[in-house]
Amino acid sequence: MNIRVSSSSSSSSFPTTVHWLSPLLLPLPPSTTTSATSSKPTRPFRVQFTAHQQTQPTATDLSLPTNKKSNDEQTLLSLLRQRKTDQAWAHYSQSPHLPTPTCLSRLVAQLSYQTTPQSLTRARSIITRLRNERQLHRLDANSVGLLASASAKSGHTLYASSLIKSMLRSGYLPHVIAWSAVVSRLSTESPSESINLFDSVTRRVRRFADPSIVADSKPDSAAYNAVLNACANLGDKSKFLKLFDEMSEWGCESDVLTYNVMIKLCARADRKDLLVFVLERIIEKGIRFCMTTLHSLVAAYVGFHDLKTAEKIVQAMRERRNDLCKILRDANLEDLNQAEEEEDEEDEEEEDRKDLSQNERHDIVFEKLLPNSIEPNSEPPLLPKVYAPNSRIYTTLMKGYMNAGRVTETVRTLEAMRHQDDKASHPDHVAYTTVVSAFVKAGLMDRAREVLAEMTRVGVPANQITYNILLKGYCKQLQIDKAKELLREMADDAGIKPDVVSYNILIDGCILIDDSAGALAFFNEMRERGIAPTKISYTTLMKAFALSGQPNLANKVFDEMLRDPRVKVDLVAWNMLVEGYCRLGLVEEAKKIIQRMKEDGFYPNVATYGSLASGISLARKPGEALLLWKEIKERFEMKKEGENPHSGSPSPPPLKPDEGLLDTLADICVRAAFFRKALEIVACMEENGIPPNKTKYKKIYVEMHSRMFTSKHASQARQDRRRERKRAAEAFKFWLGLPNSYYASEWHFEPIDR
Repeated sequence: MNIRVSSSSSSSSFPTTVHWLSPLLLPLPPSTTTSATSSKPTRPFRVQFTAHQQTQPTATDLSLPTNKKSNDEQTLLSLLRQRKTDQAWAHYSQSPHLPTPTCLSRLVAQLSYQTTPQSLTRARSIITRLRNERQLHRLDANSVGLLASASAKSGHTLYASSLIKSMLRSGYLPHVIAWSAVVSRLSTESPSESINLFDSVTRRVRRFADPSIVADSKPDSAAYNAVLNACANLGDKSKFLKLFDEMSEWGCESDVLTYNVMIKLCARADRKDLLVFVLERIIEKGIRFCMTTLHSLVAAYVGFHDLKTAEKIVQAMRERRNDLCKILRDANLEDLNQAEEEEDEEDEEEEDRKDLSQNERHDIVFEKLLPNSIEPNSEPPLLPKVYAPNSRIYTTLMKGYMNAGRVTETVRTLEAMRHQDDKASHPDHVAYTTVVSAFVKAGLMDRAREVLAEMTRVGVPANQITYNILLKGYCKQLQIDKAKELLREMADDAGIKPDVVSYNILIDGCILIDDSAGALAFFNEMRERGIAPTKISYTTLMKAFALSGQPNLANKVFDEMLRDPRVKVDLVAWNMLVEGYCRLGLVEEAKKIIQRMKEDGFYPNVATYGSLASGISLARKPGEALLLWKEIKERFEMKKEGENPHSGSPSPPPLKPDEGLLDTLADICVRAAFFRKALEIVACMEENGIPPNKTKYKKIYVEMHSRMFTSKHASQARQDRRRERKRAAEAFKFWLGLPNSYYASEWHFEPIDR
């Protein structure tokens, strides 16, 4: 992709762009053009301008009269200047030729600024058209940066990331607001990719000796907080420390958000003891405090399942106390004393292990991040002022109660919120929904409906999430009729439109009562309402047909999923199709599906092989089990040996042994008297720490094979043919502990010299 900064955005001929692109402008002084080109840096990086370059006309441009093109350009530019973006788009769509770089860049920018799904789709279509016609140089960096930022904020993160990477490959530096927005979004969706993108931008920025050239692209505190959040999500302490130390290099100061992210890092690293020192560090550095820090602390303790300390924080805030650091230090001391008491009760070997664990906790990374944790102050600092808990903090504590199954405490917290003087502490729809979820989790659907009625009474409107939780509760209790009634109430009485999640829950509920027809009815109703099915919708409906013994219908759903451009078929859908045929023992049909799957670039996983093994067992085709075991064993050995170095077609990923799959294969082999293969399978199980079910195999052997080689009337030739099988059987009996012909201390299944 070759994106160039056009003359429309870098010269004074287009001054009107300043007020509507100011957040993302990357203006470089005219003098930098010569400095960047005359210095000729050795690294392949460039800042290109086309202010003095004439864009070559396309074949389409040449086919139109000059006055016709000029009129079209003036009309389009006039519409854009009047901010009539929709009309400008319509004019662009009807024009047979490409507009000037000025109009194109401005149209992309204004469409991106609208940030609606339709406008972003239109902006992306312009990018696609320019890419296909090799005319991307018509766009300036400002418009592309704005599109990347808007795409990231609307959830199209991968597309936004590709735009930023394309700009970097073309030698341009996007504005920090643009690329940091992408890094921020990636930090939760794909943390590793977020770190890679941050490193790519900063490497390019460092190539310029003159800081004024990259003033608008260099990372700021917000960008660093975004990438630090990615490190925290990965639990990468070393990278976190490296980036944290780099902040001063760019003149960035750590703020309260930086330390809030550090709280998350402590949680990921299982260092509950350091949470108090993060709080003390914020106070010592005089960083402006915020409620988000206290919420992060409560959430961290809830994540550690330490509801007792989380309660203490909330209670201290309710009592308007500012000695929160002392409370947390005392909680650490209690944990330490409790650990020592438990350690005294364990044997010496376990104590040595715990001592090693304590030594490992002296982490050099956290010692640098939190130097106050090495030698803490004798007196814990006080908060700069008192803070009352808000509804978000209460709700976080309630979620901890809910996950622990403590319904009573969840309801009591809601009652406490109601009686608070501060309106910011009153329960909102999230708090009420948490109570609804707690009752649903406990199976108390009537109580959950009472909370829903109370929400209506007190004027706190429920939303789709609230109703979806109730729908899921009814479906789990197999009360589909009540779920249908709730769906009607949701749409007609509450005026809340069911979404795709609502229907997916209902389709899954029909599966629980083996009602494939009902599942199909809900699927069709969803489409009639104009709700687009998702991957989960298709695969759940396929599951309904697969479990009800209708694989052909599951196949039809799969084919429709293939034709739907809005969804992408994944391995789950393929596996559901395989399972549908295997449940009926239709092994050949299942193998054909697996072959199609491989041709489409999907490799079978443990679930695929598990379904096929079950189908082979049901069809009583032990010979197929031997072929399957051969393929699976090759995948297991790939895991041991590493990747195949051959540069041909990509090899399938290694397979991790699974207890259910291996047990099914071993069962088939034992029943078919394939003892040599059975020994291979149980050896694989033991090597991977999977205990084989000897009791089951022993029972099968005694019932089916105890008189297998006892005939005295078989011919000598037949007895010779049985000799190898008999040796394998004796080895298998030795492994089972049954009477056998071996007296060695170890069993084996290799051929024995005659």
